[in-house]
Amino acid sequence: MRKILHAAAALALATAAVTTVGATGAQADGAWDGCPYGAVCIYGEGAPTSTPPTDVFWSYGAHNLQNKTGWHWVLNNQSGGAHAHLCLGYNGTNCNYDMPAQNGVWADLTPVNSITLERP
Repeated sequence: MRKILHAAAALALATAAVTTVGATGAQADGAWDGCPYGAVCIYGEGAPTSTPPTDVFWSYGAHNLQNKTGWHWVLNNQSGGAHAHLCLGYNGTNCNYDMPAQNGVWADLTPVNSITLERP
């Protein structure tokens, strides 16, 4: 029962305690706060998006995360309606947060173990 409650609490934190933002400050080359156009970026723990991203993902599919705990900005600067998902399991399993293209989220990545980039 304790494991179920812990998992439910982690899921609730990952889904409810997020702040979203849209890409309004894109540069001429399509970069958004240092995140290249067409990529999904994760910034350092507690770091503002004015710092360079620590992780930049270009390819579709699942990407396992390592050493990502605490609160991070995640920006989806993909094109053509591509989505990114934050997933509690490795290899893109148990995804619980869907981020449309040109959106970002301030999220606790402690329970998140992978991120997926999905074609539209």
